[in-house]
Amino acid sequence: MFERFTDEARQVVQRAQAEARRLSHQHTGTEHVLLGLLADPESPAAKALRGIDHAQAEAAIQALVRQPCHGEPLDADLLGTLGIDLDAVREKVEASFGPGSLDRAPFRTRRGALVSGRHLSWTPKAKKALELSLREALALKSKEINTTHLLLGLIREGSGLAIRVLVERGLNPTAIAETLRARPS
Repeated sequence: MFERFTDEARQVVQRAQAEARRLSHQHTGTEHVLLGLLADPESPAAKALRGIDHAQAEAAIQALVRQPCHGEPLDADLLGTLGIDLDAVREKVEASFGPGSLDRAPFRTRRGALVSGRHLSWTPKAKKALELSLREALALKSKEINTTHLLLGLIREGSGLAIRVLVERGLNPTAIAETLRARPS
């Protein structure tokens, strides 16, 4: 599917994976695609998102997922009530066994390729948004999938964390999509 992506759209997908890793999230979701789109403020998609920038989106995502540390938010809260601080545990383990020692270990794929333990799978909503970006490109009679199509796919998916972030920031995803569809890509 990625062979139809423009270089800019491929970079967004790569940045989405990098953002998920940087935030220590377990999967790559629509919110990470949104961050990938906002990382290049000069892209048509980022310009269409007037009213939110990368830092604001990241802050909104962190507030929504309540995950400033490396543990699952509910697990961290529950363990905290028992007096266990996951960040302190991670620091002690990494002091003893080295940085990243709690990260997932590398593994081999069915074809034998070694994959880093830092590979993150895509959430079903993010996969759907990427699929819908292809449909948006086809509907707009485009031969390639660009950043605008990625944003339209996120909006059309409609229920991912990316949409919640946009709505919380006062943006109207439907109006953004209508504006983007009215412009030539």
